Amino acid sequence: MAAAPQLRLLLLLLLLCAALSAARRERQPPVRLFTEPELARYGGQQEGQPIYLAVKGVVFDVTSGKEFYGKGAPYNALAGKDSTRGVAKMSLDPADLTHDITGLTEEELKSLDDTFNNVYKAKYPIVGYTSRRILNEDGSPNLDFKPEDQPHFSITDEF
Repeated sequence: MAAAPQLRLLLLLLLLCAALSAARRERQPPVRLFTEPELARYGGQQEGQPIYLAVKGVVFDVTSGKEFYGKGAPYNALAGKDSTRGVAKMSLDPADLTHDITGLTEEELKSLDDTFNNVYKAKYPIVGYTSRRILNEDGSPNLDFKPEDQPHFSITDEF
């Protein structure tokens, strides 16, 4: 019985190695972790710079939609931050432009999942994850984060 945790760790390491090998074969650009200040640099205010926004801790490159997310565009308020709550509520209120989903209704959570899957994941490339998705506020690992469940994620590209 004592070998079970070691076996799980070994299996996780083998999965990570296989994922790394597959990612290198596919030649996809590596994803990265973004802190809030780093993500804010990609808010669409500078011409020629990529525009990023995060939903559910996943950072998307929405540059191809700059007519929606660029400087002066209708949804620019969502860019450069994790706007999960705003996407769920279909709100551009500054108070809603946060990662926090506390108190959202079932309908808002369903809307969030639909928009996340059918708009962002379907249209825009994933370039990274917010550090909050992987780390807790105190910097300790988020034990709910599972690399194998993340699209285009390779732990060796992150650290």
